[in-house]
Amino acid sequence: MILAVIENPEDCPLTLSGIEPVAARNYLSDASYSGLKGAKVFNFCQSYRYQSLGYYVSLLAEARRHKPVPRVTTIQDLKSMGIISLASDELDELIVRLLEDRPLRKFSLNIYFGRTPRKGLEVLASRLFKFFPAPFLRADFNHSCSEWYLQNVSPLSMKDIPKKEQGFASQVASEYLAGKKLVIPKRSPSPYDLAILQDTAEKRPPSDQKALKRFARAAESLGMGVEFITRDDSRRLSEFDALFIRETTSVDHHTYRMARKASEEGLVVIDDPESILRCSNKVFLAELLTRHKVPTPRTIIVHSKNVDQALADFGLPCILKQPDSSFSQGVVMACDREALQDAVRAMLKRSDLVIVQEYLPSDFDWRVGVLDGRPLFICKYFMSGDHWQIVRPGPGGCDLYGKVESLAVGKAPKAVIRTALKAAGLIGDGLYGVDLKVVDGKVYVMEINDNPNIDSGSEDEILGDELYLRVMEVFLRRIENKKSLGAGL
Repeated sequence: MILAVIENPEDCPLTLSGIEPVAARNYLSDASYSGLKGAKVFNFCQSYRYQSLGYYVSLLAEARRHKPVPRVTTIQDLKSMGIISLASDELDELIVRLLEDRPLRKFSLNIYFGRTPRKGLEVLASRLFKFFPAPFLRADFNHSCSEWYLQNVSPLSMKDIPKKEQGFASQVASEYLAGKKLVIPKRSPSPYDLAILQDTAEKRPPSDQKALKRFARAAESLGMGVEFITRDDSRRLSEFDALFIRETTSVDHHTYRMARKASEEGLVVIDDPESILRCSNKVFLAELLTRHKVPTPRTIIVHSKNVDQALADFGLPCILKQPDSSFSQGVVMACDREALQDAVRAMLKRSDLVIVQEYLPSDFDWRVGVLDGRPLFICKYFMSGDHWQIVRPGPGGCDLYGKVESLAVGKAPKAVIRTALKAAGLIGDGLYGVDLKVVDGKVYVMEINDNPNIDSGSEDEILGDELYLRVMEVFLRRIENKKSLGAGL
């Protein structure tokens, strides 16, 4: 099934032959779309801005195992000057050859599913579409130092398509939706070594300095060279064979951009960019877990059009979450109706969607560390004092944590481990921390985190140095697999 998702179909300036447009809010909230199998979703929303309706259309399409165009990785690539610079370098000869005779210092090219009405530039349009597979694009070129280069690539919304090109855009879109396939080029791997990304000034790093040193020793014991890098080393990523991110990740952040760039360069990356995207957004996780029947607290997704109806019968107290909340920030408890309404409306000013979740009280949360589809460590994270979370603000701006208790994998409830592995497997084969609660004998998944904490004396209490060695063995195996595949090409 083909779905053309448009923010406001009644305002669409194009004619899409044989396709009935779907309103974005309907696609996001109507259960009938969630159950579709194998749907191709062409996202024509006006904006793909982070946490906009357009962003969520692609995000939830991936959670539903639909095939969105653009994918969320493409949306992020279009905001990354590093990725655009990579595209410019790879297309350098073609750009110079096709634009060298143009008299102006700046030039823009509108691209519609890889095609353009500009004669002689069809090959350039097609190549750019393969780098950035989104329905409509605008590529800006600049002339500097006697040479043309790609300055920027951005989504082109329907309302910004020039009238003289609307007929061309309608025809191309209709033809593409009728069955052309998307082809995305693959990049070959780059040279070899291990970089560990850290930020020594970070308040809540995922690994303390002692744990980082133990990671480095484990890697060196397996014959890998190790260098600790920072965000300032992003241009050096091609010197390495693998990137291990031990800095708190976020989508609108250099950690994601470096993960994406490293992945494009052919490095083994943990956390990989898709895991960052998927774990960073609780709307995606809610859709994914529900779709695959992984038990979670009762959860609803609220937007400005359904807020009153959705909250009318939701039990109290409940938990409200910004889609990209982390470390208890952007997460609040509402104990009465007035507080609930106020909190939701405040959050909707920052995001088009908000998560509302049933509150399940417990003395502790289970954390199952998962790597490569296997349990790595098991911990109990106890609530901080009389607080409902494992961390709470203390005097002087310090954080107060509950105690951490580690267990051998064989000592943890089998249902907890089984549920954690199923949940993590829906994200990928990277390194994850799955948070769970057991209430009245039933296991619930609360969150799936990329970049989980591994600190000396906590998560490594049972395995000790063996934990760090297991992580590095996964890196080494993946590096060698990439090398063998590269040698066979």
